[in-house]
Amino acid sequence: MEKRWVITDNIEQETVEELSHQLTIDKSLAEILVKRGIRTFEEARYFFRPQLGFLHDPFLMKDMERAIDRIEKAIQLNQNILIYGDYDVDGTTAVALTYQFFSHFTSHINFYIPDRHVEGYGISTQGIDYAHAHGVNLVIALDCGIRSNDKIAYANSLGIDFIICDHHLPGDELPNAAAILDPKRNDCEYPFKELSGCGIGFKLAQAYCTLKNLPDALYEQYLDLCMVSIAADIVPIVDENRVLAYYGLKKLNENPSTGLKSLMQIAGKTENYSITDVVFMLAPRINAAGRMGHANEAVKMLLSAEDFIADEQSSLINVQNTERKSFDQHITHEALAMIEQDEVLINRKTTVVFQESWNKGVIGIVASRLTEKYYRPTIVLTESNGNYTGSARSVVGYDLYEALVECSDLLIQFGGHKYAAGLTISPENLPLFSERFEQVVSKSIDPALLIPEINIDATIDFAQINAKFFRILNQMAPFGPQNMAPIFTTHQVILAGTPQIVGTNHLKIHVKQQNSTIFEAIGFNLGEFEKLLKPNQVFSICYTIEENNWRDKKRLQLNIKGIKIEE
Repeated sequence: MEKRWVITDNIEQETVEELSHQLTIDKSLAEILVKRGIRTFEEARYFFRPQLGFLHDPFLMKDMERAIDRIEKAIQLNQNILIYGDYDVDGTTAVALTYQFFSHFTSHINFYIPDRHVEGYGISTQGIDYAHAHGVNLVIALDCGIRSNDKIAYANSLGIDFIICDHHLPGDELPNAAAILDPKRNDCEYPFKELSGCGIGFKLAQAYCTLKNLPDALYEQYLDLCMVSIAADIVPIVDENRVLAYYGLKKLNENPSTGLKSLMQIAGKTENYSITDVVFMLAPRINAAGRMGHANEAVKMLLSAEDFIADEQSSLINVQNTERKSFDQHITHEALAMIEQDEVLINRKTTVVFQESWNKGVIGIVASRLTEKYYRPTIVLTESNGNYTGSARSVVGYDLYEALVECSDLLIQFGGHKYAAGLTISPENLPLFSERFEQVVSKSIDPALLIPEINIDATIDFAQINAKFFRILNQMAPFGPQNMAPIFTTHQVILAGTPQIVGTNHLKIHVKQQNSTIFEAIGFNLGEFEKLLKPNQVFSICYTIEENNWRDKKRLQLNIKGIKIEE
């Protein structure tokens, strides 16, 4: 599918010139900073030199004192505490962090992850019954619970208190919990709203250390876990998340926890991790435990203090990840065939597909794959406990959650974010829901959003790319949502050599502008351009700049995102 190239030019050139001068950097780099809201020397210093001291005061979060008081009471009275979390990466890292931290202060502590296939997402009746049967007085729920009003009421009736640590949007009425930590509460004045679920657990640990006058190292040792959650949960890597991600990556690369170190080894990369590496190499393996079996295995791996236990757990979830890939590929193939054989489905602005035998654990991945292929809001459903349960994914710029709100009378339950959600529906309502969802999206989506776009940060010439340019570019990392790796475009480009196809369908070329340095470039899945690019033909490319490290030789390489042949 051809992509639109979008470049924003309406920025104040005076601000760009001033920042370029103050920082002694290339004007194009200053332009990128201004586009990302960095307009002064002081803001640039904050951005380029993250400090743990920049973290916000955890007591600015509504209910933090109440949460600490309730935990302290539980510790003093030797009450049983249960750390409860979701089965995805954010939930399992949050549970591992919070369980490990509070284990320093009490031995009356355990953890619980719901079974994805039996209990589903969030606080479950089964989980509360487990807590009651084990004499639990306090549950600390992470990455879930903000909309579990009925479940919290049930827990209260059994004498169980809840502290909710969530980052999802609350409903109109908050649950009746002992404390609710969620920056998205209307009455919460915490200055940063986009923490991960694990990030909320980190702030709870920070608050406890602050109040008890304990060393910062006691909670900072979990920065790598916090960073993994930030990477996997696709939260904006700005403000506090940038600081946590920066120092979390530093810890992962220099002194990872035993469990993560073992997982890095089994993933085949043990150093120089970026956020992208975490997203594609570590996160899927951690997620695989909950998708194919039980997420307890991931938590056990993350909690491992001894190498042999960590290696055993890493091997187990690596096998589950291999199994997950097989399911994922098979279901994606079936779903694509289903769409391609149905003219009505092909011509819609949405995709809703169902097959009762599909594995519940991988339908979210399949929804993402279908969204990539057809680029429209997508829902993939399977059968679960007599109902249909599914995962939804959106396209950039379209609020999927709001669309589901308009269909809520047809749903048993739903929850999630602007771009990803989960839902459960009665079988008899599926045809009605498919039609309603199509109508809602059709009337509310800007047609331009159904064409994928490449957001270009700056137009440059190859002559601008040198060691200093790349060094400063690198200091903009860690990259992720709201701070993506900058994409550049260069015009009047010609080949310097013969194009090659490498791998399955990847284009390898050498490019230059008139009298410029020659750059090696790779275009993944752009093999169709091999025959279209001719000697002396002028074309434009958009790309990111990377460092290729091959046999201990480092050189700059362009990672091509798009090619336009100039008329």
